[in-house]
Amino acid sequence: MSVSASKESSHQDLPTYTDVLSAAQTIANVAYRTPLQTSRILDSQLSVRVFFKCENLQRMGAFKIRGAYNAISHYLSHSDTGDKLTGVLTYSSGNHAQAIALSGGLLNVPTTIIMPKDAPPLKLEATKSYGGNVVFYDRYTEKRDEVAMKVKETLPKGTVFIPPYDHKYVIAGQGTVGTEVFEDLKCWKGTYNHAAKEESITLDYLFVCVGGGGLIAGISLAAAAISPNTKIIGVEPEAGNDAQQSLQQGKIITIETPRTIADGAQTQHLGELVFPIMQRNVSKIVTVTDKELVQDMKFFGETMKIIVEPTGCLGLAGLRKMVDSGEVPKGSCCGVVISGGNVDLERYCRLISSG
Repeated sequence: MSVSASKESSHQDLPTYTDVLSAAQTIANVAYRTPLQTSRILDSQLSVRVFFKCENLQRMGAFKIRGAYNAISHYLSHSDTGDKLTGVLTYSSGNHAQAIALSGGLLNVPTTIIMPKDAPPLKLEATKSYGGNVVFYDRYTEKRDEVAMKVKETLPKGTVFIPPYDHKYVIAGQGTVGTEVFEDLKCWKGTYNHAAKEESITLDYLFVCVGGGGLIAGISLAAAAISPNTKIIGVEPEAGNDAQQSLQQGKIITIETPRTIADGAQTQHLGELVFPIMQRNVSKIVTVTDKELVQDMKFFGETMKIIVEPTGCLGLAGLRKMVDSGEVPKGSCCGVVISGGNVDLERYCRLISSG
């Protein structure tokens, strides 16, 4: 049987907000509660109010630790096959790889990660340093599902496959990002003026990057429960707009591996669990160019003094595009999820110098 995310997860019920709340308890002492940050300069430039959820400051540098730890913890406490968990297999271009390896180390579970040969060196080395056993493949000539199936046959009985996004407990874990955003904005104390009083803020829009869709699906579950009037906007690379096509056509569209600097969004299709959640909860998908991502990498570095990887810039680039088009009215309150900051400095400097 294939170990593809869609086939192995299709028998599961879709995650709910109850699963997100359960995940929050599971990861409470493992994942960081990352801060919300603002920029007066950006607010002035765009004439909107923007709140950044800084998952680039998360443990291992990205939101992925939430879903990975939650999923492995589930298998340790609930054996779906009756077999004792002996290991975890996954595939990933980098951040999920690191998250699985780190989570496996924390929970004393061996991990095997299939990574593309051109994975960012920083993410590869981090995955290895966390104890992950790395198997390489060529993302442009090989299908990672097929590679994973072959690798799984060599692993001990009791090894489970935990995909990067199309998994009930991965989605639920990622949804905790949204829960934290809405909870923290209910009693917002961050301000440009230290004399300002605490306020409760409702977001009009929340911009989230889209690769396989696990993050935006999970966050949308939290939004539907806590802030149903907030419009969830997905942002993906122009070179890989499978999510945009899928929502427009009402079915999952598969594309060739997109060539983009946003390596975390180089996915070919959305997941089968993810898609119906997005259909129900996501208002719109917009696309942005690599050039726009580089511009926002420079903005984050120069203005907000934080390092953000290209994929992590998708949300802000999408917000800028919708403000420029008039789809986001002036005066709106907008949230932007910065998904991660894992980019080696040599590549970072090369990219921002090219912008």
